[in-house]
Formats: sequence, C-alpha cells, structure tokens
Amino acid sequence: MKPFIRAIEAWVPSPDRTTLAHAGGWYGSAPAFGALSAQMQFGQGEGLPGQAWQHGHPIILRQFEGSYFKRTAEAHAAGLTCGIAIPLMAGDFLLAVVVMFCGDDATHAGAIELWHNDASQSTDMTLADAYYGTTAEAFESIARHVSFRRGTGLPGIVWDTGMPLFIDDLGRGQRFLRAASATKVGINRGLAIPCANPGQGTWVLAFLSALGTPLALRIEVWLPDPDRTALHRVAGHCEVLGKLPPGEGALPIARGAGTLGRAMASGVPGISHQAGAEPGALGASARAAGLTVLLAMPLLRDGRLLAVIGWYF
Repeated sequence: MKPFIRAIEAWVPSPDRTTLAHAGGWYGSAPAFGALSAQMQFGQGEGLPGQAWQHGHPIILRQFEGSYFKRTAEAHAAGLTCGIAIPLMAGDFLLAVVVMFCGDDATHAGAIELWHNDASQSTDMTLADAYYGTTAEAFESIARHVSFRRGTGLPGIVWDTGMPLFIDDLGRGQRFLRAASATKVGINRGLAIPCANPGQGTWVLAFLSALGTPLALRIEVWLPDPDRTALHRVAGHCEVLGKLPPGEGALPIARGAGTLGRAMASGVPGISHQAGAEPGALGASARAAGLTVLLAMPLLRDGRLLAVIGWYF
C-alpha cells in the first residue's frame, strides 16, 4: 500500500528571518532527493517553500517543469511530480512551512484541494487550486464547477467551525456532498484543515484519499484541553489497525511530551523517525502497526493552538 503522500519536509525561518532552513523530512524511497534538500535554503518567494512564505497561504504546484521549483530533476528521478506547501502562521508571523510531495502512477487516486472565500466578492467558497491523482478525472470536473456555502460540505463545515475535520468514510452521512462521484473513483477518506491568513479571506485545504492510496498510513486529530496542558485525540484512522475512537488506546499527551507534545508547546512542526518511541500507548500502537515516521503539524489561529494533526508513515 503506497500512501498518496510520498515525502514530507519542514522548513523554518533562520534566526535573522531572511531564509528558510531545512528542519527535517521523510523522503521514503527518495534518499538522494532528501540529501539534496537538507543542504538547501530558500528566500522569500524562492522555490516552493519560499512561495508559501511570500503568499501566506497553501501553494499547490501540480508540475515542476518550467516553474520556480528548484529540485525538478532530482524530484523526477525519485518519482515525485507534485508539491504542496503549507505555511503555518501565527497572525502575520511565519512559524514554519510544511511541504508534501505526491507522485503520479497508474493507480494514484486521490486529491488535494485548496478552497477560498473572499467575503468582499462572494458568500460561497470556491476551488482556488487542486491536484488530482491519475484516476479522478470525473471527480475533478465536478469539483471545478461546485461551490460551498458556509457550513455546507467538507470545506464549508471547516469554514464555519474554524476547526479541522477528519471523515474516515465519505460515503456515509450527509457531510460530504460529492460522495457519489467520490465513490466511483474510490475516494473514501477526507481531512480538511483551516489555513489562517489575516486579510486574505478564508482558506481551507482538503485532502481526499482512496482505498489503495491512503493519504498516510495513519491520521490523527488532537485538540488541546481547556487549560492547554495536554492533547486529546478526537478522531483518527489507521490503515493497519482501523478506526481510532476518540481517546481509546491513547492517553492524553502532555504539553512538551513526545513529537506531538513538542509541536503543541512550540507551534512548530516536528518529524520523528521513531514513531514507536512516542510516549505510552501511542508508541505501542505505532509499533503494533509497523509505523516508523510521524509528522506532528500544529494548526494555529490568532497565535493560539487549534489542533495538532498527526501524520504517520
């Protein structure tokens, strides 16, 4: 089972905030691409991480040729053909940029969609950009002609609540309005996250994956408790162990403990290559599922932590 996301990396501002420096990554079967990336830095507007920094909202780069991407030959040699850069902001202040890479092959089903609303222009949320796998042409056509009102559909719900939403079975219930077309191409899970950008409207990034190419081997959504001393899992699914009920099998993660707890405390993403060493039951569960890599991605609004998303590979 190949995940839809084939590689991940994190970039953080240098001490003088003039460039972005490599802060870790997982490159799967692309170690040479990873070794090159670890030596690079990007200024504002430079390369994919720098573009996300400059614009302050997610950037989807569907192809590398003829673009500002700096590692095209090496990426193609590793089978990577698409990149998504997600700036993590505290107000106008950039904390980090997370970059995810996908690769096209004959069975690469799924989608990553960027939805946007500008209240001065519309009451709806429309598709700003997207990347679709090789088997989702019909689903793509529908997506490019649909819009969502606040509170309606996966993007509209996240717009309304301002909180991330994970749905492990898009074919059930009424929250995903394109369920029929998604089912036809095998898309079955969805994660949508709010992307803060003061002054540029509302942005929602939606990840949709299929049975054969899940987004990751496990996804978890963790929320802080009221006094912000710990994280509690509220949703998740493991492709090996199945649905992860809220709280079950994962004790609260104390602020600063493990990769998730450190992301909570710092607001900066963390990548661990020892998922099985996470605290308590969380590490035991990762070992049982054979998971080795964990990306802890914090989401903030107005400088306050909303949630931490756990991506496992």
